[in-house]
Amino acid sequence: MPEIIYTESYIKKAKIFFRKHPDLLKRYGKTLKLLEINPTHPSLRLHRLEGKHEGLYSVSISMNYRISIEFIVKKDSIILINVGSHDEVYR
Repeated sequence: MPEIIYTESYIKKAKIFFRKHPDLLKRYGKTLKLLEINPTHPSLRLHRLEGKHEGLYSVSISMNYRISIEFIVKKDSIILINVGSHDEVYR
């Protein structure tokens, strides 16, 4: 099972995001748990990002909100990069 790593910058972004969207906290927790158990589960809608976000992946909290992540395969880790709406994450 991969380890989920919360960077300082991600924690700051998540705090701001959840001040705006406290209603998504439960769904967010379920998303992270599923990501830890099975990162390729279809309900996460995991996909590789392109362009300036090349090398990162995205999973869905809901149809409107995403978490961008970076996989470090060697260390079997998932580093959380950003959380927000589709437009916020893909800026």
